[in-house]
Amino acid sequence: MPGAANNTDIIALRGFFHTGIIRYNSQISTRNLPMLQDKQQEVAFFDRHADKEAYDVFTPQSNARLVQAFVRLTGLPPGSKVVDLGCGSGIFSELLRQAGYTVVGVDISPKLIERGKTLYPGVEFVVADVETLPFADESFDGALLSGLIHHFPDPHLLMKETHRILRPDGSFMAFDPNRLNPFMYLYRDRSSPLYSSVGVTPNERPILAKHIATLCHEQGFEVTTQYQARLSYRYVASPLTRIFLPIYNAIDFALFSLPFMAPLRPFVLTSGRKSA
Repeated sequence: MPGAANNTDIIALRGFFHTGIIRYNSQISTRNLPMLQDKQQEVAFFDRHADKEAYDVFTPQSNARLVQAFVRLTGLPPGSKVVDLGCGSGIFSELLRQAGYTVVGVDISPKLIERGKTLYPGVEFVVADVETLPFADESFDGALLSGLIHHFPDPHLLMKETHRILRPDGSFMAFDPNRLNPFMYLYRDRSSPLYSSVGVTPNERPILAKHIATLCHEQGFEVTTQYQARLSYRYVASPLTRIFLPIYNAIDFALFSLPFMAPLRPFVLTSGRKSA
C-alpha cells in the first residue's frame, strides 16, 4: 500500500522507542538513588583520632547539658534501655549510664569502641554500622544520635533503623550542627568560601532542621525541633581555629542564647517518638 511502513521501518521505530525508554528510566533511577555515606572514610578518620583524649570536643558542662536535654525531650525514666548511636569513645554513653539508663554504645570505628571499653567498663559497646544495626526489632526504649545525622548525605536508612529498633512509644534525640548558624555555615558547610575540611570527614555537612524533621516524620516519628546554644567547645582539630575558641564560645553564650536568635543557634535538637 502507498505510504505504509515496511517491516524494516517498524523494527527501527521500535528500537528507537525501546532505547529511549531505557535511557529515560536509567536517568530516573540515577536521580532517585540515595547519596551513600563513604564508610571507609568514616572508619579511617575516627580510628586516627581514637588515641586523642582531647577529641571529646565539648566541655564537661556542655556534655551534661546535652544529656539533660535527652532526659527532658525523651521523657524516659531511669532503668530504660538506651542505645547511643555514633557513641565515639563513649562519653555520652557513660553520662547516660550515670543518669540511670541501661546503655549500649555503638560506633563504626573499632578503635574508638576499644577506647570506650577501656574508659567506661560499665557500658556495653558494639562495633556496628548504624544503617544495618545488629539488634532485633523493638530492642530499645530510647536512642541518642550523638552528632550523627550530619555524617550522612542521606539519613533515610539511619532513621529507618532507629525506628525499627525502638519499642512502641520509644523516643530518640539527635543533636547536630545547624546550617543556619553563621559560624557553622561559614566554617563547616562545603558551599561556604571559608569552608575548612580540617577535622571533619567528607561525609559531613551541617543540617537544615526542617529537612531532618520531614525525613523523620516520613519514617513514622512524631517530631519536635528545638535549638541549642551554650555548648562550649574545648577542642577542634585545626590549631588555628583553636585559638579563636574562647571568642566563639563567648559569642555563643552572649548572642545565640537570646530567645529571638533560637533558629540561628549552633545546634539543632531533633527528637521523635514512635507511635505506640
